[in-house]
Amino acid sequence: MSFNIGLSGLYAANKQLDVTGNNIANVATTGFKSSRAEFEDVYSATKLGTGSKTVGNGVRLANVSQQFGQGDVNNTGNVLDMGIQGNGFFILSDNGSLSYTRAGAFKTDAENYVVDNNGNRLQGYGVDANGKIINGVLTDLKIDTSALKPNATTTIDQTMNLNSAEDLPTVTTFSPTDTNSYNKTISTKVYDTQGNEHTMDQYYVKTDVNEWKIYTYMDGRTPSNPASTTLTPSEADITFNSDGSIDTITAGAGWALGADGTTLTMTDWIPGVITDASTTPVTWGANGSDAAASGIAFSLAKTTSYNSATARTAQYQDGYATGQISSLTIDASGVMTANFSNQQTKAIGQVAVASFANEQGLQPIGGTRWKETFSSGVAGVDAPETGTLGSIVSNSLEESNVNLTNELVELIKAQSNYQANAKTISTQSTIMQTIIQMT
Repeated sequence: MSFNIGLSGLYAANKQLDVTGNNIANVATTGFKSSRAEFEDVYSATKLGTGSKTVGNGVRLANVSQQFGQGDVNNTGNVLDMGIQGNGFFILSDNGSLSYTRAGAFKTDAENYVVDNNGNRLQGYGVDANGKIINGVLTDLKIDTSALKPNATTTIDQTMNLNSAEDLPTVTTFSPTDTNSYNKTISTKVYDTQGNEHTMDQYYVKTDVNEWKIYTYMDGRTPSNPASTTLTPSEADITFNSDGSIDTITAGAGWALGADGTTLTMTDWIPGVITDASTTPVTWGANGSDAAASGIAFSLAKTTSYNSATARTAQYQDGYATGQISSLTIDASGVMTANFSNQQTKAIGQVAVASFANEQGLQPIGGTRWKETFSSGVAGVDAPETGTLGSIVSNSLEESNVNLTNELVELIKAQSNYQANAKTISTQSTIMQTIIQMT
């Protein structure tokens, strides 16, 4: 029996060496989780029990359990490198077969799908046409590199002050070419439905105390009749109260006043397709069959008249030209945002993460991946930072959680165990030789 006990000890020590060696070998493996050899003793027993003087039969390997402690998350500078800070696993798909990993070294394949080094596709949530995340339905994440569709300008909102102490222009007849006929000019870039850029010039003319007139041109021409060589601009009048707030706004030619009393809509210029042959006048094109097209809504709600310099301090317009993707960012919640050359951004997907009731029940399949089992429980899938799920750290990778110092100590212990068990067998052999010699 002593030989068997010694042999079981050698086997156990060898397994301990294997597990420790595997940990040491993967000390630099991204997302690797260290393992621990767990042993149990062996007894011979009958249906009536083991008895009070039964000697054990040795040791056996009970389990090799993985330790899913957090590894260090270090910056790499690669935007598709992702680490999970906290609980959860990335979800990978191999033609529909799901596996789970903590190794976030991702890249794009020939079809722009986000994949790991083995070509498994990263799973997450897609977006609709407006860039809204479609939660609940897993899909292969893909980097959409198509150009961003342009958006025609429909709204302009600005914060502006018209100096109440301003003198009236010395020239009473307004002309955009005579700087003495107006007080201030403001230019705003606007866009048509094809993403072509246009310039809306507005000339502010003080006409009386607390009274101003606004003349508007589009690309240096009158919106109402761009083919005309006579520059007849669109007009609007604005009066202020004694405290500098707006009193009334009057819509002149080319404008329609909104129900709020502070929004003017340029009825003569609908942001459709604009053509401009170099030898022919500009022509404004309507929005095709879009019956709802109603020009640009220009808000004056934030316009004041104080004794301060005439200036625009803030401006917003909702149009933009077409744009090409220039960079990608991934936030802590896993939302992948494309940044375009026209300064616009758009969500193109969201990384999903999975959690398990019993992580140690997962089955290792190599490649720093695991499979779901009955013991692990069903994967709970959701967006990062939801419930107990961890957050995504972009431009970073989670390192192996192997503690090299501890593993080297374990290596020494396993070696000592192996030598001691070998000594047990050697001693038993000596005893057997003695007994044989006595007979």
